[in-house]
Amino acid sequence: MSPFRGSVPLTEDWRHFRFECAGQIATVTLDRPAKLNALTFDTYADLRDLLAELPHRGDARVLVLRGEGRAFCSGGDVNEIIGATLAMGQDQLLAFTRMTGAVIGAMRECPIPIIAGLQGMAAGAGAVLALAADFRVATPAARFAFLFTKVGLSGGDMGAAYLLPRLVGLGRATQLLMLGELVPEDGLDEAVDRLARRLATGPAHAYAQTKALLTREQDMSLSAALELEAMTQALLMTGQDYAEFHAAFTEGRDPNWQGR
Repeated sequence: MSPFRGSVPLTEDWRHFRFECAGQIATVTLDRPAKLNALTFDTYADLRDLLAELPHRGDARVLVLRGEGRAFCSGGDVNEIIGATLAMGQDQLLAFTRMTGAVIGAMRECPIPIIAGLQGMAAGAGAVLALAADFRVATPAARFAFLFTKVGLSGGDMGAAYLLPRLVGLGRATQLLMLGELVPEDGLDEAVDRLARRLATGPAHAYAQTKALLTREQDMSLSAALELEAMTQALLMTGQDYAEFHAAFTEGRDPNWQGR
């Protein structure tokens, strides 16, 4: 950790999560339990800035990332983020996807070990935060869900297509990132038919981009992978399937994917 400080003071007021530091242990607690600790634009920005500042504080040797209540983090807030991004131009979308990637990049570049304490759901961006930590300590109730294709986006988001294959292998990573869940092992013919129909009627563009990212990021650096995923998601956010997911979510129905 650098002993050199500039003129900018350390931040003592983090408004979009709880932060405390005691006994050389810094703790970030995502504190929106009623929404399963869903992330907002402000939460991402505060996490990015804290991770850049933390090595300069001098009072923290480890960072613990927790969620308040029954979940770790349910990912990005559907209404506050997806609703808002539908009205953004591509320059704003790319700035947003780069910011989310910057959080993951900062987690991996931070010289301080990071522990994710996992209870209940870690979904979407919450699952990627857990991936980017150095250690994951989970209760039996902890569950991971990579939900990006379910909203019409690439499963490779925030570095997921880079990080997940390195933890669980390419085959399992493809299954998790493209489908968002596991396929049952019993009843092979039925399972294969069910999967084939699902892929045939799902968000084809999101699936294609997810596969492309999983393939290309095998021999990329993390910084290159984060930039590629940011550009891919910003592009998919202008597509019809992304808007269709939000409309279906708002109307309480299943999306009608068009593959566009």
